[in-house]
Amino acid sequence: MMKVLVLYDYPPSPGGLATQGDLLLRGLRDLGVDAHACHFESPQEKEWYYRWLEPDVVVGVGFWGHTSHLVLHPQRYGVQAVPWLVADGYVAAYHEVLNQLPLILVTSTWVKETYQRDGIDGDRIEVLPVGVDTEAFCPRPRDDVKVKAIREALGVADDQLMILTVGGDAASKGAQEVMQALALIDAEAPDWKYVCKVWPQPRTVAQNLADLQLATQLGIEKNVTYTTNVVSRNFMPYLLAACDVYAGPSRLEGFGMLHVEAAACARPVLAMDAMGFRDTMVHGETALLAAVAQEIKVAEAVLGDDHGLAAGHRVVFPELKTVDYRADVTDVARHLLQLLRDESLRRRLGEAGRRRAVERFDYRTVAQRFVELASSRLGIR
Repeated sequence: MMKVLVLYDYPPSPGGLATQGDLLLRGLRDLGVDAHACHFESPQEKEWYYRWLEPDVVVGVGFWGHTSHLVLHPQRYGVQAVPWLVADGYVAAYHEVLNQLPLILVTSTWVKETYQRDGIDGDRIEVLPVGVDTEAFCPRPRDDVKVKAIREALGVADDQLMILTVGGDAASKGAQEVMQALALIDAEAPDWKYVCKVWPQPRTVAQNLADLQLATQLGIEKNVTYTTNVVSRNFMPYLLAACDVYAGPSRLEGFGMLHVEAAACARPVLAMDAMGFRDTMVHGETALLAAVAQEIKVAEAVLGDDHGLAAGHRVVFPELKTVDYRADVTDVARHLLQLLRDESLRRRLGEAGRRRAVERFDYRTVAQRFVELASSRLGIR
């Protein structure tokens, strides 16, 4: 029996990386794999598992700056390490380490491209999408008592269409572009409410104020609601089911877990024709993808110890590096107006999105793919 140790934010917080790791753990156990979990920053507990479990492979969920925890630590004990990485920053300090690994997992084709651009051997990289619990994230009717309670708590009337964006902060998920688009179509669109669910953290306080100030400047502040609180994963399926459109033309997205979860709930998704969305969404079939208006590029950056470098280390990129994207506001407006006006379009995209989520992104399917990769690339049975 294959023995796997999964390193992530464990016990799992509601965050994306923790959910990514926890669903892999569940999927592996469902397949009969002897799988265990440990916090990626816990050297003593990791060593304990190395000694008694003697895992065939250690899978570490995080970004490349976590390489010391996800790769170097297990390697010191002679254990095979496979990082499962998201796009974040510039692979500046760990080229040599990563290029010696037989297998690196990434969450989308776009993430693979960014790693190759940054000097990682593409032959070592395989795409493994993030899983979704399609039993928890499933279609629910508007009159479901739990769904109705959320809409009431958010002040969304029965005859209003609820547009939702969820993120650590809303601006990074494209909320400013969505608000600008809503201002353009407000006179033509049916009655709507735009809800942004963000997580309480220091950086969001100033960002939320800036976003709400923009809503006021656009004259749509009465229809924009920001909710900032910690919620469990148990709450999220009902929040997504409460919306009529999930809008997230994110400025930087290596996969887009919330978008896939919204699709699993049979909600139509508005995203951008770039990044991880090209793997997860199909324009006109499961979602509407806005065009890219701008790529924000930089020539250099100052990095620090969170990237495995000395504090204040200056990196000059060999080519201009895209640090985020901006969706075309006119395109976002056009797609939003279509979705708000056409209930049958919302239903068609939602139903197709649900089918695609079940077929491609169910966490058990992802776990099975991992087992296949461990067998074919590492010779583990």
